[in-house]
Amino acid sequence: MTYKDNLPEISIIVPLYNEVENVPILHQKISGTMKILNRTYEVVYINDGSSDGTLDALMSLPNEEKNILILNLKGNNGQTAALAAGFDYARGNIIVSLDGDLQHDPSEIPNFIKEIDAGYDIVSGWREHRVDPYFSRKLPSRVANWIMAKWSGVPLHDFGTTFKAYRSEVIKSVSLYGEFHRFIPVLVEGMKINIK
Repeated sequence: MTYKDNLPEISIIVPLYNEVENVPILHQKISGTMKILNRTYEVVYINDGSSDGTLDALMSLPNEEKNILILNLKGNNGQTAALAAGFDYARGNIIVSLDGDLQHDPSEIPNFIKEIDAGYDIVSGWREHRVDPYFSRKLPSRVANWIMAKWSGVPLHDFGTTFKAYRSEVIKSVSLYGEFHRFIPVLVEGMKINIK
């Protein structure tokens, strides 16, 4: 059997940069959530040039179900490039992306899937309990999100979050570069799709 056989329903995409301590915890949370969801899935981890042993931690993950793919990028290419690589390799009809720093709770994934199943093409999470300094990160983020929502007409709480679910055909139609992963809902807004 090859990697292309037995296509999963859901692909989980996780870009990682120097997250060695979080890898086993995050994987356990993803696996536990997906077992409860009871849908076929794969996890695509993208090591974005980590220098702290993240790749070794990924290689040590148990893979009895043969549903883990590890992409190892040479050098640190940035989150957009890592996500683009993950989207390229994802085989599921639904693709969920989340960060590897444990600020996104994998137990929320079933809520995203439920909304995609209900007809939405993109479902965006938001960092309600963000663990960042208020004046240097939270406040500027809130202002930027307000401006983006007004300017684009796409009413999202958090444009910067990676925690999103997509129909595969929607996300695979978008060319990503720079830091444009933040603006995917805006880039596809004119495609007559449903965003939540």
